[in-house]
Amino acid sequence: MPQPILFTPLKLRGLTIPNRVVVAPMCQYSATDGLAGDWHHQHYGALAASGPGMIVLEATGVTPEGRISATDLGLWDDATEQALTRLVSMMKTFGNSTVAVQLQHAGRKASTARLWEGGAPTGGWQTIAPSAVPFGEGGPTPREMTRTDMDEVRDAFAAAARRARRVGFDAIEVHSAHGYLLHQFLSPLANRRGDDYGGSLDNRMRFPLEVIATLRAAWPTNKPLGVRVSVTDWLDGGFTLDEAVVFAKAFATLGVDYICVTSGGIVGQAPIPIGPGYQVALADRIRSETGLVTRAVGLIVDPSQAESVLTEGRADMVALGRAFLDNPRWTWHAAEALGAETFIPPQYGRAARKVWSGAECVMPALVAMARWPRWTALTSAGMSARRIRRRTARTAA
Repeated sequence: MPQPILFTPLKLRGLTIPNRVVVAPMCQYSATDGLAGDWHHQHYGALAASGPGMIVLEATGVTPEGRISATDLGLWDDATEQALTRLVSMMKTFGNSTVAVQLQHAGRKASTARLWEGGAPTGGWQTIAPSAVPFGEGGPTPREMTRTDMDEVRDAFAAAARRARRVGFDAIEVHSAHGYLLHQFLSPLANRRGDDYGGSLDNRMRFPLEVIATLRAAWPTNKPLGVRVSVTDWLDGGFTLDEAVVFAKAFATLGVDYICVTSGGIVGQAPIPIGPGYQVALADRIRSETGLVTRAVGLIVDPSQAESVLTEGRADMVALGRAFLDNPRWTWHAAEALGAETFIPPQYGRAARKVWSGAECVMPALVAMARWPRWTALTSAGMSARRIRRRTARTAA
């Protein structure tokens, strides 16, 4: 049988990604002074051993003040660079995944507690933003950025890119999503400026595009650059999908190699229609109208679901987040379910299905879902993943 698209390589500049499975960036809130530590080594080591095509490290601040929390990773000095160098070297020893870093500045969403501590603002430092508009009612008011602030942030992204090259990262992803600084410039809900960086779409795009252009110039020409974009705020008066198409089309002249299509995050609550693959249609629109290599993300949890996104031409890669937290070996099980070959470290080879009879007991539900033809139809119809799993379990039985 031909290799499923999910397990075919994808070439971006001088990089060949071994398959189309991507581990989405997920904050671990476990760094000390921006430094990667033991938690990051065990977390990313386990993911690297699973063999996804690309692993994107969590949002990594380009300045201390740009972190979401005081426990976020950073890449702004020699110490943070050295810590990430050790981490990336370990990851590449364990597997064949390409390793990317997501560079970001949190803007008005910075200086918060860790997720499991509530994520509320801590007041640890003064935040900055396009406009002096709090993230939430009653929240701290950020300081409106001056041109000097913008220059410093732009240059910090470029400096982090130079450090990322020395670290050994294969790719960089710019975070322009989920309500963080670059997304704040794009959205009228956060950007109330009256100068050349606010108002019209061209003005609101200006600073994010400046950052991307400066970073690209600092990043090796043979290494790919991606951008993660919240393509809609899901709110009246917010950033829209139509505007996101224009924004993404501007990437063509800047040397951007792929776009990760996500949504939301500019406010605490929005009417997001969450369900299996709920953002795939957004990725489809961006891909069809811009021609960019596109990554889809958002409740893509099942191998056949992921494969159908690619075979239908709606995206070129798929990213999974919490599915990998639940099952770091998702890539192995997806390959088995789809009849594909994938990387397994030789140390773990004796757990492969073809040599271990116990594999049938470990993942019957996953294999059943991939082989059940109604899965794709049900996800398209908006049935919840939980209901599908219950019905799948009954069918498998």
